[in-house]
Amino acid sequence: MKQKAIFNVFFREKPAMMLINLRNGKEGTYASSLAKKIDCTYSHVVKILQEMEKAGLVNFNKQGRLKILTLTKKGEKVAELIDQVYLTL
Repeated sequence: MKQKAIFNVFFREKPAMMLINLRNGKEGTYASSLAKKIDCTYSHVVKILQEMEKAGLVNFNKQGRLKILTLTKKGEKVAELIDQVYLTL
């Protein structure tokens, strides 16, 4: 439990966990499934993802009515670094 507490001092938990889950998860993740994994509302996840898209961390790939999430190269690197910090604590 201390690991989670100190991690939250440095990072906002939900956005950090979103990146880690996108990095470690399977291809073809949707915002709704990501929201369930990190125990967050769909609308909050979408809002954060839109900010991440503006920052060049994630892409929304539209396939029909679905939007599939993928990390950009920059997003992969950031997620990898956050994951390393998380695992180190």
